[in-house]
Amino acid sequence: MINGLRIALALSFIAVMTLVLAPLQLLALRFDWKLRRRLPRVWHSVTCRLIGIRINIHGTLERHRPLMIAANHASWKDILVLGALADVVFIAKTEVADWPLFGTLARLQKSIFVVREQKRRTGDQVSEIAERMADGEIVVLFPEGTTSDGNRMLEVKTSLFGAAAAALPLAPQGVVYVQPIAIAYTRVHGLPMGRYHRPLVGWPGDVALVPHLMGVLKAGAIDVDVSFGEVVEYREGDNRKQVAGLVERRIRNMLLDHLRGRHARSA
Repeated sequence: MINGLRIALALSFIAVMTLVLAPLQLLALRFDWKLRRRLPRVWHSVTCRLIGIRINIHGTLERHRPLMIAANHASWKDILVLGALADVVFIAKTEVADWPLFGTLARLQKSIFVVREQKRRTGDQVSEIAERMADGEIVVLFPEGTTSDGNRMLEVKTSLFGAAAAALPLAPQGVVYVQPIAIAYTRVHGLPMGRYHRPLVGWPGDVALVPHLMGVLKAGAIDVDVSFGEVVEYREGDNRKQVAGLVERRIRNMLLDHLRGRHARSA
C-alpha cells in the first residue's frame, strides 16, 4: 500500500514537472536559447531522485571542448543518470524517436537520431554531430550500439567514433576529447546487487519496457556508480579503431572494478 502510494506520487510529480517544463523547452528549442541545454538536466536530476536512483560520482567531467562522452549502456536509466550530471545531448538510433513517451523526451532534448542502415544519410548525421560538438555541446555516444544485461560490456562498434573524427576540422586546437565513462548499478536498498539482482536494472532488448519500469519503481532505492575515466585525445591521423579500442578498455576496466566491489563508494 505504502509502496503503491509512493509510486503514484512519484509518477504524478514527474508528469506535472514535464507538463510545466515542456512548453518552456519547446520555446528554447524554437529560438535556440542556451536554456534548452540546461532544462533537461533539471528534469533528469529530479526524476532520478523521485524514482530512487542515487548517483555516486568518481572522477570529474573533462573541461576541454569539443568533448564526446563514450559510456557503456545497460538501460534507459543511463540517460537519466548522465543527463542529471551534465548538459549533454545523446546519439540515439532513429527508432527511439517513435517510442511512446521516450521518443518525445528525446526530441525535447534535441537528441541526434542516426539511421545506421542507410549509409547515404550517414554523412549528414556525422556532420550534425560534429557541428554540435564544435558548438560546445557534450555529445554522449553509447558505442555498444544497444543495451546489455548490466553485468558486462558488449563489443563496441568502432564506426560510431567516426563523428569524433569528423569534428577534428572544426576543433580549435585540432583535438577532439573522448572521455570514457563507466555506469555500474551496484546496490539496491543499500545491499550489493550482484548478478542475481542486476536484471532489475539491466534492460536488454528482449525485455518489455513497462514491466521493467514498474520493477525499478517498486525497488525505489538503487545506487549507481559513475566513473569519469582518463580522456583520450583524438587527433588528425589517429587510427579510429585504435582510439575506439583504448576507450573500450578503459570503460570495461572501470565497469568491472565497480561490479566486483573494488571501488569504495562515494556520496
